[in-house]
Amino acid sequence: MTISHGIDLTGQCAIVTGASTGIGEAAAIELARAGADIVVNHRDSHDDAADTVAKVEALGRRAVAIQADISKEEDVLRLFAESEAKLGPIDIVFSNAGRQKDAKIGDMTLDDWNAVIGVNLTGAFLIGREAIKHFRKKGLREDVSRARGKLIFNSSVHQIIAWAFHVNYAASKGGIHMLMQSLAQEVSVEKIRVNSVAPGAIATAINAEERAHNLEGMMRLIPYGRVGDPEDVGRAVAWLASDASDYVVGQTIFVDGAMTLYPEFRGNG
Repeated sequence: MTISHGIDLTGQCAIVTGASTGIGEAAAIELARAGADIVVNHRDSHDDAADTVAKVEALGRRAVAIQADISKEEDVLRLFAESEAKLGPIDIVFSNAGRQKDAKIGDMTLDDWNAVIGVNLTGAFLIGREAIKHFRKKGLREDVSRARGKLIFNSSVHQIIAWAFHVNYAASKGGIHMLMQSLAQEVSVEKIRVNSVAPGAIATAINAEERAHNLEGMMRLIPYGRVGDPEDVGRAVAWLASDASDYVVGQTIFVDGAMTLYPEFRGNG
């Protein structure tokens, strides 16, 4: 496999967590479009996961849906074991599953905090740890990729942009940033590549109400002038998983329409 082949994931298998809808579904489809077989992880969205599987199979790739709560260690261990049993060695992992539970700081309960940290950060740690273990066990297959494995985290613009009333979410994404970089520093010598994507405002169910009632306000935060599509992030994930990005290690790709350029300062400050 050479860089000239571009985004070619033929012969590789990918696990995508939270792949039943939104960014996870789009990433699963884009990875499949590039040639990968896909494990569609979900927590309890059986029908949506089956729909993602059907879309992957329509592209001529193998796919399987596996239920697992990625905040639970035993579920993560089972996810990787079942994935390898059904589709073979794992080459790519997109740690995408996440959640929000918003509240003012005075109203945020410990359960609210733990629910978000448990999925977004502890879940990312568990998925990342197991991905690296399985990449090591699989070894380097130079006929399919220059890297032993590709681990990609779904972070957020809020790894750097503070977000009042969402402190659990912002803290989890800041944590993912350092988790990703620290893992990259640790395992890049083994030819394991670790990177992140950091979406801005993407048209998913999580912000459907905001888009319906405050689209003009959202647009003031997006210099490029549109809300992103899940496919925008999915294509970035596919690129990071491919040998076209083989020299990209420990980096965050912001997919945000320039939101992280702090547009409020344009002509001010």
